[in-house]
Amino acid sequence: DLTTVPTSLGFWTSWLPFALPQRWPFCWWVAAAIDHCSRRAMGVAVFPLMPTSVQVRGFFGRAIRQVTNGPKHPITDQGPQFTDAGFGRWCHRRGIQQRFGAVGKYGSVSVIERFIRTMNGTCTRRVLVPFQRDVFRRELLHFIDWYNEDRPHTRLDVRTPDEVYFARPAACLAPRFEPRRRWPRGSPCARPQAEIDGRRGARLELAVKYRAGRKHLPVVQLRRVA
Repeated sequence: DLTTVPTSLGFWTSWLPFALPQRWPFCWWVAAAIDHCSRRAMGVAVFPLMPTSVQVRGFFGRAIRQVTNGPKHPITDQGPQFTDAGFGRWCHRRGIQQRFGAVGKYGSVSVIERFIRTMNGTCTRRVLVPFQRDVFRRELLHFIDWYNEDRPHTRLDVRTPDEVYFARPAACLAPRFEPRRRWPRGSPCARPQAEIDGRRGARLELAVKYRAGRKHLPVVQLRRVA
């Protein structure tokens, strides 16, 4: 899907003749692709103008070259970039069966829309969006690394997208710390269920790090105190 991200100049009015064009330096156009099953963000691209179908195909091609098996059914809205005949031929040559969301219906491409909402709420609205394209793209890549590796998803049973996509052991199922000394060892904990690591009555500390030093991308850990 595509979205616009205002720069520090922003969309300050929407009425002609004072309306600002949806282009740089007033905003960036961002293209994003995610894996539907794992919710893993597969890539983003930044454009100064609304991208053409050729540009979107180039971005999509770069994204699928990073994976072993390409997508079978890309799901998009019915924007002109995706309804273009060239996009359909491009999919056909690669054995991809294109699918569309409903026209003008919110939620028809809900998975990517939810990702964009998270990206805006967690990243782009918490930083001063730069005018330099490479700098802005770097900020988005930091967010994607955090989103894929560090952010648990309720939809994924508190696993991260990378854990699901790469079939890694879920950190939330590893043996847990138990700070209560008399808690029965066989008693179930809150979901997901996990065994107790070592002795009960563990003393813990909360450690907070930040992805690439960005305060809006926290990585929270519990550690045992000696």
